[in-house]
Amino acid sequence: MKIVVLSDTHGDANLIEQVYEQEQDADAFFHCGDSELAYDDAHFHNMYRVKGNCDFDRNFVDDLLIPIGERSIFMTHGHLYNIKMTLTPLDYKAQETGADIVLFGHSHLLGAEQIGDTLFLNPGSLLLPRGGNPKSYATIEWQANTDEIKVSFLSPTKEKISEHYFSILKK
Repeated sequence: MKIVVLSDTHGDANLIEQVYEQEQDADAFFHCGDSELAYDDAHFHNMYRVKGNCDFDRNFVDDLLIPIGERSIFMTHGHLYNIKMTLTPLDYKAQETGADIVLFGHSHLLGAEQIGDTLFLNPGSLLLPRGGNPKSYATIEWQANTDEIKVSFLSPTKEKISEHYFSILKK
């Protein structure tokens, strides 16, 4: 399985479209909020999406729990979980929902971290990265019946920024 994760595009629909077009082999697409687009904007295609603190369309939801293959993915923007200070509230939510993977944005800082048997991933921002980071999105890949997960951070033109491997047991 391969999923694509983006966040914090802040009104630039062309960036969403660019990533969508160059990642056609992906099984699913996720936008972690602050798109600043209408919920039904055509640039989302079949993308799972949540509401960020800069999204005002009432059709967005705050959180989603999505089964993808044998994995369970929880997605939120992060502002409601105080992610700029700690991942503890998100970790509690992962335990509560049984999520293997937690996706979030908000801070515009790319990163992936394993806490227990849960992968936490922030793809960074495709438009306004912070902390000296480049513009980025992420892919997460895994094979059925294995615990290994590969995370790649990529530039808007699909140049590899970094690659990381995690061992995440299925819940």
